[in-house]
Amino acid sequence: MLNLKDLGEPSEFWEYFEKVSKIPRCSEHEEKIRAYIKEESERLGFESRTDATGNLVIRIPAKGGQKSKCVLQCHMDMVCEKNESTIHDFSKDPLKLKIEEINNEKWLTAEGTTLGADNGVGICYILTIMKKIQQGELNFDSLGLDLLFTIDEEQGLRGAFKIENDFIEGNYLINLDSEEDDAVTIGCAGGLVHFIEINKDTESLNLDKKEFIPIKVFISGLMGGHSGVDIHLGRGNAIKIIGELLWKLKNKYSINIISIDGGGDRTNVIPREATTTFYIEEMKESEIFDFINSTFKDIRTIFDGIEPNLNLSIKKLEDYSDTSVLESHLQEKLLDIIYLMPCGPISMHPRIKGLVFTSSNFAAIFTRENNIEIKISQRSLSKYFKYVIWEQTKSLVELCGLEVKIKKDSDYPGWTPNFQSKLLTNCKDTYNEIFNDNIKIKAIHAGLECGILKEKFPKMEMISIGPTNDGAHSPDEKLKVKSVEKVWKLLINLLKKLS
Repeated sequence: MLNLKDLGEPSEFWEYFEKVSKIPRCSEHEEKIRAYIKEESERLGFESRTDATGNLVIRIPAKGGQKSKCVLQCHMDMVCEKNESTIHDFSKDPLKLKIEEINNEKWLTAEGTTLGADNGVGICYILTIMKKIQQGELNFDSLGLDLLFTIDEEQGLRGAFKIENDFIEGNYLINLDSEEDDAVTIGCAGGLVHFIEINKDTESLNLDKKEFIPIKVFISGLMGGHSGVDIHLGRGNAIKIIGELLWKLKNKYSINIISIDGGGDRTNVIPREATTTFYIEEMKESEIFDFINSTFKDIRTIFDGIEPNLNLSIKKLEDYSDTSVLESHLQEKLLDIIYLMPCGPISMHPRIKGLVFTSSNFAAIFTRENNIEIKISQRSLSKYFKYVIWEQTKSLVELCGLEVKIKKDSDYPGWTPNFQSKLLTNCKDTYNEIFNDNIKIKAIHAGLECGILKEKFPKMEMISIGPTNDGAHSPDEKLKVKSVEKVWKLLINLLKKLS
C-alpha cells in the first residue's frame, strides 16, 4: 500500500496531500475541500472567514509586533480530466495515487485521471505551515500571514475576480501555483474565453436515390495539457485534426455530417479526443476509408516524436436509423470555421526567447439538439493583441453568414513583471543562499490569479513559486517528489527573511 509519508519532508505535506486527494474539488464544487480546510484551521486554533463567493482566508497574526504582512495564496479547485477508458466519478471517488520512476526520479501521479497537484500542492503547503506554527515548529516573528484559498480558478479565475478589497491585506503576496522548482514567476498572460453558438439547421437524408451508411471517426491518444503552459510544445488538438480530415473529405466525396464533438468543459485544456458521425455512399466505402487513413497519415507527420499515441479509428455503425443530418450550407461553413480557426501559438515574445506572446485554443465543440457550441480560449501578454486575436476569430465566424450567438465567458488581465520588487530580490537571495545557484526569473503564457489580484491590490508585491509539476490539466499530470521539499525550503526561508 502506498504511504505518502515515506516520500520525504515535510511529512505533513504528504499526509495532507493524501487527505486532499480523497476530497472532491472540481471547479464550482469546492464546498467539501473548503469545509475541510476551515475545519482544520479551527482545530489548530486559527480564525477563518468565507466571503459570499466562497473564497476562504485564515488570518495568523505575528507573534511579536507586526511590522509587515504576507498573503500566501492558492486555489481550491482542480481540473477534473480522465481518459475515456477510465471509470472515475470525480464527485465522490478518491484519486488513485501511484509512484512512477522516471530517469531515476520519483514522480507522484494518478491512475487515468488528473492528479490535482495544480493546485493541491498550494493547499498542502499552507496547511503544513498552519500546523507547524500551531505546534511551535515555525515562528515568523513580526510577519503576519493571510492564508488565501480561492475558488473556481480553472474556469476563468472567478474567485479572484470577486474578492472584496477588505478581504485580505498585506505588503507581499506569494502565489503557490507555479510548476518549476528552479524558477520564480513574476508575470503572466491575460485571456479571453468565448462561447459561440451556431443555430443548428438539419435536413433529412434522402435514401431513395443512393445507399448510404453511417460511420464514426474517433481521434484519441493525444497528450493534451494546459492551453497556456503547453501550447508551444506542438501537441495536437483533436478538434483541429478531425476538422482537417472532414474538410479534405468533403472536398472530394459526398458526406453528410450528423455530429462533431470534442474537448470538454475546460477551456484551458488542449482537446485530447474528438469524434464525428456522418453518412457516406456505401459504394465508395472502401475508397473513402482509404482516403481517411491516407490523410490521417499525412496529418500525423507534423506530430512525429511529439504525439506517439495519436490514434484514428473508423467504425461502421450498425442499426443506426437517424437520417437527420446537418443542412448542406451549415455543414460547408462549419467545416470552414473548424479548418480555418486560429489555434496554437500565434506569435512569440519579441524579446523573451521561447515565450509565447499570443495564442488561441480551440477548446471544445458540441453538437446539441438545437445548436452547435464552440468554446474558444485566447491569451496574450498584451491587452491589445488579446483583443486582436479575438476580433479575427469573430470576423471569421461572421464571414460564414451563419446564425450565431456569441457569449463572453471571461476576460482576465495579465500581470506585468516588476523586476525591482523587494519580494523578488529576497526570493533571489534566499534561493542563492540555500542552493548556491541563481533562480530563473520568468513570465508565463498561462493565466495566474496574480494578474487580477495585482489590479485589486496594486501596492502588494507579488511572485509565484511551486514544485515541478508536468502535464497539468491532463491525465498525464505528475508531481516531482523531490521538488516538494526544495520549494518548501525556499518558501519557509523566504518568509523568515521577510520577517
